[in-house]
Amino acid sequence: MTYDVVVIGAGAAGLMCALTAGYAGRRVLVVDHANKAGKKILMSGGGRCNFTHLASGPANFYSGNPSFCISALKRYRPEHFVELVERHGVEYVEKTPGQLFCADSSKEILRVLLTECGWAGVEVRLKTAVEGVERRGEGMRLATSLGPIDCGALVVATGGLSIPTMGATGFGYDIARQFDLAVTETRAALVPFTLTSQWKARAEALAGVSCEVAVTCHGKRYREPLLFTHRGLSGPAMLQISSVWQPGDTLSIDLLPWRDAFEALCRARREMPRRRLSTWLGEQLPKRLAQALVEWHDDDGVLAEYGNARLQAWAEALQAWRVKPAGTEGWRTAEVTMGGVDTRAISSKTFAVPSLPQLRFIGEVLDVTGELGGHNFQWAWASGVACGNAL
Repeated sequence: MTYDVVVIGAGAAGLMCALTAGYAGRRVLVVDHANKAGKKILMSGGGRCNFTHLASGPANFYSGNPSFCISALKRYRPEHFVELVERHGVEYVEKTPGQLFCADSSKEILRVLLTECGWAGVEVRLKTAVEGVERRGEGMRLATSLGPIDCGALVVATGGLSIPTMGATGFGYDIARQFDLAVTETRAALVPFTLTSQWKARAEALAGVSCEVAVTCHGKRYREPLLFTHRGLSGPAMLQISSVWQPGDTLSIDLLPWRDAFEALCRARREMPRRRLSTWLGEQLPKRLAQALVEWHDDDGVLAEYGNARLQAWAEALQAWRVKPAGTEGWRTAEVTMGGVDTRAISSKTFAVPSLPQLRFIGEVLDVTGELGGHNFQWAWASGVACGNAL
């Protein structure tokens, strides 16, 4: 079997690259060991796929080579993908500012990609294991469960290590190392935190409680909802900050990010001196959390009894709650992989390895990781199109 292009990985980036190359007249084959294409697309966004962010740009990405993503993101912007889904009649909603989700099901996004692949003449073969890759002159040869496959260009779109139950493996990194490309350290990102001992018990007692917070670590600050779980802390705020958190780091959490807690407490004392602190807290935060706070600090009195120093201590407890996570839930629940194939060895224009132009890497397998909110899908679309146009 011989093709112009073989793409390993029938996910967001791989399918986008394949259909782009197919429309350019290339004979394209997509292979994947999974029994279904786009598994991460289907489960993303709670089954509704946060397929892009209208404000997505280079500042929303982490990489050891921050300038690498600029070119592709400029050439294929969020409005381009929005035009594609609108053309296919996909209804979508803007859940929070800039974040676009399918109104119904993430199956719609996969349907768009597979339909476009069909129209572009792309062949998609699932349940196909790739057992080895080698250079064959100016092309590449794959040893697969279908037999040997030759191609002019091989595109590695195998994703990262997150959610192994979806079929994630480190195969893309193995290919990179085989051809002497560096792979930066990988770790789980956009992932919930776990806690130990006392804090784990406290979080477990509050499981299901959610509130808006601002969390800070290493100079990064995210204002998003926090969710207490049986294992620790989750929700968009925690997922976002997990991308910069390192083992041993302490998180600073502001439970009242929309106001100055000391000023608000002083005003409450002045205007309602007979009100109990727990009553005031219950008006600012979920009642279960408010009650837990006074129990943790063993301090619940009438506001008139609180001096300025005591109120200041409470303000600091509310706006600089310091928590040291034990770790994260790891690859099992991580939405993405931080790190990957070092982009300094990849062309930002074609996504080819300059010393071996028949080999290319796109999507999550590269050391480019987006923030929560549709940015990682936008990277998949942009890198896939940039590579597909250059094949």
